[in-house]
Amino acid sequence: MALLPILEFPDPRLRTQAASVDPVRIPSPDFQRLIDDMFESMYEAPGIGLAASQVDVHQRFMVIDVSEDKSRPLVFINPEITARNGDQVYQEGCLSVPGIFADVTRSNEITVRALDRNGQSFEMHADGLLAVCIQHEMDHLVGKLFVDYLSPLKREMVRKKLAKQRRLAGDAA
Repeated sequence: MALLPILEFPDPRLRTQAASVDPVRIPSPDFQRLIDDMFESMYEAPGIGLAASQVDVHQRFMVIDVSEDKSRPLVFINPEITARNGDQVYQEGCLSVPGIFADVTRSNEITVRALDRNGQSFEMHADGLLAVCIQHEMDHLVGKLFVDYLSPLKREMVRKKLAKQRRLAGDAA
C-alpha cells in the first residue's frame, strides 16, 4: 500500500466533476489497490472520509470509517442519496482544508444507494456523523467543498490562512 497525496484548497482539481466508475473495473487489482491506498492515506492523515477526487482520481467513489477504532471501513462506489430527512448543524473539517473547521447544515438522516468494493449493490440508512460524512464526501465528487457553505468573506479568510500555513511550512523546511 502507498500513501496518496491529498489535494488542498484552493487547488482547481478539487472542482472537477467525477465520472461514474465502470462496474467492470471494480474487481481489478489496480482498483482494489487504489481503495486500499485511499484507506491508508485517510487513516494516516488522520480522517474519517476520503473521496477519490481528493487524491486526484476523478471517479465517483469514496472511503469512510467513522468508528473510533477504525474497524468499520465502508466503500461507496457511484453513490446516490435516495432520501433525506431533517437538518443538523455539524462542525466539519476536511483533509483538503487542513486545520479549518466550520458549522455546516446538512440532512440529519439519509438513505444512500451504492456499490461496495466488490461491486455489489447496497442501500444504507445513515444518520448523525455517518450521514454528515457521506454527504461531505459526495460533495467532493461533484467538485464542492465544505467551505462553499461559508460566506465569500469567510471562504477568502480560509484561503489566506491556508496560504500562510503553506508559506510558514515552506520557510521551516
